[in-house]
Amino acid sequence: MYFIIFISIVIIQRLSELYISRQNEKWLLQHGAIEYGHDHYKFIVALHTCFLLSIITEYVLSGQPSIDFIFLGLFVLVLAFKFWALSSLGTYWNTKIYRVPGAYPVKKGPYKIFKHPNYGEVICEIAIIPLVFHLYYTAIIFTVLNAIMLTVRIRVENKVWAQNAN
Repeated sequence: MYFIIFISIVIIQRLSELYISRQNEKWLLQHGAIEYGHDHYKFIVALHTCFLLSIITEYVLSGQPSIDFIFLGLFVLVLAFKFWALSSLGTYWNTKIYRVPGAYPVKKGPYKIFKHPNYGEVICEIAIIPLVFHLYYTAIIFTVLNAIMLTVRIRVENKVWAQNAN
């Protein structure tokens, strides 16, 4: 029962993020934003979709392991950090890479301290979510795949900000 509740919350959270991203995308485009990194975005979507499917599959195949409340607590802390990071970006936050001409990187909230706090949070999420139910294969495989994907994404994002710095 814990697993069904947990995975449902994770899926609802992800769908909510996509909804917010879409709303922010409309705002960004109305303000002249240009999209970058379109070629790799489909791989990010596939990665996150396969991640959720892997969690469910490994849970079923591994005999429905028990919940680990320590990792659940860590996940809640990671979510709190995520909400702080996303709210600091406001309408600039998106699952895609957009840049409004003349805009500068956000420098408030965790962005005062870290260059890419949301990506750090995503790394933690990908590792911790499966560990809430002792799903080690999913945690390891998708942490590695996510690291590769974020390397590509951060490189594109850094290039966008560097080439448009005035």
